[in-house]
Amino acid sequence: MTLLNPYFGEFGGMYVPQILMPALLELEKNFVDAQKDINFHKTFFNLLKNYAGRPTPLTLCNNLTQNTKTRIYLKREDLLHGGAHKTNQVLGQAILAIRMNKKQIIAETGAGQHGVATAMVCALLNLKCRIYMGIKDIKRQHPNVFRMKLMGAEVISVKNGSGTLKDACNEALRDWSNNYENSHYMIGTAAGPHPYPTIVREFQKMIGEETKKQILEQENKLPDSIIACVGGGSNAIGIFSEFIHDKKVNLIGVEPGGYGIKTGKHGSPLQYGRTGIFFGMKSQLMQNEEGQIQESWSISAGLDFPSVGPEHAWLKSINRAQYVSITDAEALDAFKILCKKEGIIPALESSHALAYALKLMNMSPEKEQIFVVNLSGRGDKDIFIVDDILKKMEKKHESISKSF
Repeated sequence: MTLLNPYFGEFGGMYVPQILMPALLELEKNFVDAQKDINFHKTFFNLLKNYAGRPTPLTLCNNLTQNTKTRIYLKREDLLHGGAHKTNQVLGQAILAIRMNKKQIIAETGAGQHGVATAMVCALLNLKCRIYMGIKDIKRQHPNVFRMKLMGAEVISVKNGSGTLKDACNEALRDWSNNYENSHYMIGTAAGPHPYPTIVREFQKMIGEETKKQILEQENKLPDSIIACVGGGSNAIGIFSEFIHDKKVNLIGVEPGGYGIKTGKHGSPLQYGRTGIFFGMKSQLMQNEEGQIQESWSISAGLDFPSVGPEHAWLKSINRAQYVSITDAEALDAFKILCKKEGIIPALESSHALAYALKLMNMSPEKEQIFVVNLSGRGDKDIFIVDDILKKMEKKHESISKSF
């Protein structure tokens, strides 16, 4: 019997081997107890303020919106210590792990942002740290791998499957099955078996709480739309949560369209997936005709995931949130525009959300509208990927020019 509702509508649940049920129930009980403990909250918010650097600013982009009546604000999670929103919830989970007398943290990572945040917090709180990462992601996110190792984490290369986040998740879950008595599995997003989607949302909801306070101070009204990228969905659910009951605020999640939906190389389970069981939860899942998991694709390692957190699947099913997709090329354009116009280097993940905001703005330049884009992380980790792509594009252009 669980203490909290493990479902969001029909989505969520605890689809794990029986051996893991005691560990999940122990985690849920400690989370529920911690929510009532004033000392837990004091420790958490002290670290958020004095270690991580909250609250993060809400920045108005004047240059991006010239000659339009749109106002675009960025919620600056890129300025958080560690460079992404991931720091928020790993602090909460680490304190929870210590409360459960766990000495070791097991984690998985895709883009490396969750891995960096986990390694950082484990160093701070003197916890052992073992992080699983797909071999493909290790190659495309080498700077973050170096950061994790610098801070004392053991990074384990996963060569199974596609060598991406989904394979790292499977290996981390397998490790936890054998070591849960002395280890805490620090899931990096609002996905996985109950109670993880609820825990991660609760440890990320300050993004939305701060945003509502800041936009009311600056505009004296709520925004028309909140826009956030969605892979597993933690940054999106963090900023959405405070606005779910404000029905006039559009909640827009942006999935990776990869090479284009028609190519099949994308990562958009909410729009083009079906309900299925994966990673211990029931949610939307990319599947082939035989029901096997279909590999996802994105230029952004952090969005390269074939499923999504169950609360997003529920929000879509009740039409409270809208989910759209942006291709790699569109995200890359937004990445470059923000660099040149505002002097901010966004993560490729966040560039998907910004690209959709710019698309909406350009569709109705005369419309007065306010958008808040959750800039979930900074793009330092992505500059080498972008550099490689731009060099290949230049070579292709030169080759075409010479042929005429």
